[in-house]
Amino acid sequence: MNHCFSRTVLAATAGLASLSVAAAQETPYATINAAAVASEITVQPLRGGVSLLQGSGGNMAAFASPEGLFLVDDGIAVSKDKIEAALHAISPASIRYAVNTHWHWDHADGNAWTHHDGAVLIAHANTAKHLTQTIRVEEWGHTFAPAPKDGQIAQLVRAERTMAFGGESVRLRPYLPSHTDGDLSAYFAKADVLLTGDTWWNGLYPFIDYVAGGSIEGMIRAAEANVAMAGPDTIVIPGHGPAGGRAALIEYRDMLVAIRASVAALKQQGKSLEETVAARPTAAYDAKWGQAIISPALFTALVYRGV
Repeated sequence: MNHCFSRTVLAATAGLASLSVAAAQETPYATINAAAVASEITVQPLRGGVSLLQGSGGNMAAFASPEGLFLVDDGIAVSKDKIEAALHAISPASIRYAVNTHWHWDHADGNAWTHHDGAVLIAHANTAKHLTQTIRVEEWGHTFAPAPKDGQIAQLVRAERTMAFGGESVRLRPYLPSHTDGDLSAYFAKADVLLTGDTWWNGLYPFIDYVAGGSIEGMIRAAEANVAMAGPDTIVIPGHGPAGGRAALIEYRDMLVAIRASVAALKQQGKSLEETVAARPTAAYDAKWGQAIISPALFTALVYRGV
């Protein structure tokens, strides 16, 4: 997430009212869309032709080759012109493939325009299913309509798949249910660049989509899988936040495990959701992890729901 986006979300959530029964913060859907309208798309070249793009909701990555562009996540549709300009600055070639790491709009809302530009859309089978459904996500304060037919998935991933493209070997690997029930990682083997989607939020508490099959236990499993997939020199692109590496993945996993244990202990004592939130089980981590999209109160509520 770029700094402009972080500041916009922080400003919108700074005046949150007292916690309700649902432990909800101000819903971020409209704020994130507004930030995408206001933000520039930044491009950070990483390694081996892979670049990180930020400024339209979740992180995106583009691999440039003589065969065209291979895109992982395509942001929010309101950013179309800016994303296209950023991609054309990387390479004048067309988009050949666009992979969705999961179904959320800040990662997959650009599907229709990328398909119009010539991309074959690829995603986990469950992501493809969710993109055809009407889904209410209370924490976002929004009901998501089915994606237009041009934004629905052409190629389904049900098991690990490796694609040869532009001299690279791109490995797509489904996670067990974690952030959602349809998360994919994408690994550019020669560049040694791993994309985790929203199974990793670098320096931020994550959202957990229980409506679409996510859970705190699954998030911890996915965090373990990410640590196992990352080598000592792997560049890892999270769903949100800056690129990092294996040490940051371990720190994130340890944070999830510690907060899960603290919340579970309070729930086992018979504490209500409100009492658990009031006990501030995330307090030791809030300064680092709780300053942007997902507030400490909301993250506590999400963990409480799953333990």
